[in-house]
Amino acid sequence: MMPVAFAAAMLTAGTPHAAAPSTSFTADPATSHLGFTGLQAGAEFKGSFRKFTAAVDFSPDALADARIDVVVDMASEDSGDTDRDDTMHGADMFNVAHFPTAHYVTKSFAKAASGYTALGSLTLHGVTKDVPIAFTFTASATGASLSGTAQLKRLDFGVGQGDLKSTESVGDAVKVIFSLNLKPKS
Repeated sequence: MMPVAFAAAMLTAGTPHAAAPSTSFTADPATSHLGFTGLQAGAEFKGSFRKFTAAVDFSPDALADARIDVVVDMASEDSGDTDRDDTMHGADMFNVAHFPTAHYVTKSFAKAASGYTALGSLTLHGVTKDVPIAFTFTASATGASLSGTAQLKRLDFGVGQGDLKSTESVGDAVKVIFSLNLKPKS
């Protein structure tokens, strides 16, 4: 007779074990979106950033170990209006010649009624300030998705010089909208 422990080991040796779901991801640039809305002359306009990277370490069961790190190429901003985009890239707004990237990295996370919140530092236009985000996270067999919003004031970061410092022509409030399709880090 075979010992029970040996028999159990033989039975399970050929059985594949389910892999633990990944908790480290990168955003798929082809299917992820980072956008914003603002006001110009009282009318809402939308824009997006075509180039950004996002590294996400997230598990709902380990919020203390979670991290989101996003780097945005500010020259990739596109609102669909060439004149507006030229102004946005120029010295009076993003000043991409001196501040080519924006960087957001989280500090803490919490469970919320409908998803999660995180507090992170945003460095934009050479100024670093805390910005909270609200988001949902959904894991799948092939990766995950992370979608949410943030609210900020452009003047807090010095975005808007000269005539563009006035909020009469360009509103101060900016809503950031993101939808990241995440693939496991390899």
